[in-house]
Amino acid sequence: MIRRFATTAVLTLCAAPVAAQGTWDTFHGQLSGQKYAPADQITADNVADLERQWTVHTGDMSDGSGELPPTVWSATPIYANDTLYIGTPFYRILALDPATGERKWTYDSQSRLEALTQPALKNRGVAYWAAENPEEGQACQRRVYLGTMAATLHAVDADTGEPCRDFAEEGILDVNQWNTTNDRWPLSLLQPPTVVGDTLVLGWAGKDWAYSEAPPGTVFGLDARTGEKLWEVNFIPEEIRQRTGTANVWTAMSADPELGLVYIPVSSPSPNYWGGNRTEDIPLATSVTAVDVESGKVAWSRQLVHHDIWDYDTNAAPTLMDIERDGQTVPVLVQTTKQGFLYVLNRETGEPIFEWEEREVPTSEAEGEEAAPTQPFPTAPPPTNDPDAWPGVWWLADAVSFGGCSRRAEAMQYEGLYTPPSVEGTLTYPATAGGMQWGGAAVDPESGLLYVNASRVVQEYRLIPREEYVDMQDGGSFAEQGYYAQEGAPYAFYLSNFQNWAGMPCWKPPFGTMSAYDIASGEKVWEQPFGRVQRYGFYMPESWGSPTIGGPAVTGGGLLFIGASIDSRVRALDTETGEQLWSDVVMAPAVANPAVFEHEGRQWVVFIAGGNSILKPEVGDEIAAYALPQ
Repeated sequence: MIRRFATTAVLTLCAAPVAAQGTWDTFHGQLSGQKYAPADQITADNVADLERQWTVHTGDMSDGSGELPPTVWSATPIYANDTLYIGTPFYRILALDPATGERKWTYDSQSRLEALTQPALKNRGVAYWAAENPEEGQACQRRVYLGTMAATLHAVDADTGEPCRDFAEEGILDVNQWNTTNDRWPLSLLQPPTVVGDTLVLGWAGKDWAYSEAPPGTVFGLDARTGEKLWEVNFIPEEIRQRTGTANVWTAMSADPELGLVYIPVSSPSPNYWGGNRTEDIPLATSVTAVDVESGKVAWSRQLVHHDIWDYDTNAAPTLMDIERDGQTVPVLVQTTKQGFLYVLNRETGEPIFEWEEREVPTSEAEGEEAAPTQPFPTAPPPTNDPDAWPGVWWLADAVSFGGCSRRAEAMQYEGLYTPPSVEGTLTYPATAGGMQWGGAAVDPESGLLYVNASRVVQEYRLIPREEYVDMQDGGSFAEQGYYAQEGAPYAFYLSNFQNWAGMPCWKPPFGTMSAYDIASGEKVWEQPFGRVQRYGFYMPESWGSPTIGGPAVTGGGLLFIGASIDSRVRALDTETGEQLWSDVVMAPAVANPAVFEHEGRQWVVFIAGGNSILKPEVGDEIAAYALPQ
């Protein structure tokens, strides 16, 4: 364990929005992405008494064995208007009483339950908007928005669940009307829009790893009342949009209303693992980009990966905070990444707070490829994953495989981070699985510390010459491993976790960690293995940790609440040390960020246990609410 206590007097939060005592009304709790609840009824001293108060099963789940595709449910519960609002993977909205779980109303979008762009039915929840000056007696002064995989955005009255007829066409906006270039699949709305004032900032998801030519990435600014498109940002230069695509925004965004900026994490271009069709500069791809929320104009952008051929999407909303440096208060954002880097930027100007180094990286031998000669490495804070070396072969997995792990490692190319995909096979660490994932980081304004969970996953990337691909099974799997076409490129692609025949990771544990950082000084304060691997009914040692999906929430009571791990447990950790203080077993891995809030004077923690077979093939439909006994 690394442990060093921060000198937190030099850091203050936050010009960016901080949580009100009783709200959790956006995907990350606040527009700042801090995931902070000031509620302090539950503390390190009494969290052991935390009890489940109610459970709701939605019925909206599938394991894929029947007529429906499997489900992946990663919805953050939204607490606003004295109500919990929850989106389901069957594209329904549930409005629940936070104290009892009793249903107030339900809205069914009647969306097609087909895996149009994803290997599963996916939903990350809903968004909430309220009029600044509500008109008495008028409907839809408070609204809930739900997107679908079929590219429709639904607006309903937050009080009644009735459609808001003044929004688009009788309450439904067809976003796919703007899908006009390389229209190979619908612009799936799996992540709820980010609500900034009266503007909905909307990204979309696509079909990964399938095509070279795909819809080019866009973000739309919409009028929250009417659904009218106010502006559009394009992330691929116009002159090359026809022969590439994506660089879309499939994850959450954050915003600073005082600066009038929304901060957009942009993904990689297509195809993801070969870039010979897009050797020109695409400066907004794999970036964090600040956009004026009124006009849609780009205020600044910082590219985090040049010519991305590793699927290193910028995959989480940056976390906003203020720090003190040289006697000045500096507004910053912290962008977490799949590579394990934390990029700290002045959120007003985009300038790095800590020096970046452009380091030489390996070249590619793939046909037509022109890998970038250098990549940016931040000098601080230290990464969650060692960028210079993968963990090495794990003796236990190697012994079980009779040396198979060692032989496979020796046969693959590996020259450190940014080793390009190859026909021979490339050992990739961190890989597209992370590093840090879309759950993002949390910030405690009292201690001044930032907390983030990270996976340590080693994967194999292999390019397959087109003429050899014809007899292979296309489409990969629900667990996002297997063969993928990259249609239009000279290479298809194979991706797999680096495991032995028994499914054991071939690399050394820990497989997942939780870390605390002092962003003002750029130091890591502590690091602990996090989570437990569960397989065949057995729990592995805590020191091994677990790969994770989903992020933490932090409270004024000095606690981190998080699900995220393979073992289908939800946990409370001590913010000072990372020590586990409480846990409970839920139906499936809780891969959604939790919600923490006060309702009628009582502090609540609500988890959604929906599962994600990237971790293990287990799905759920459970909403679990916790509070101290009365």
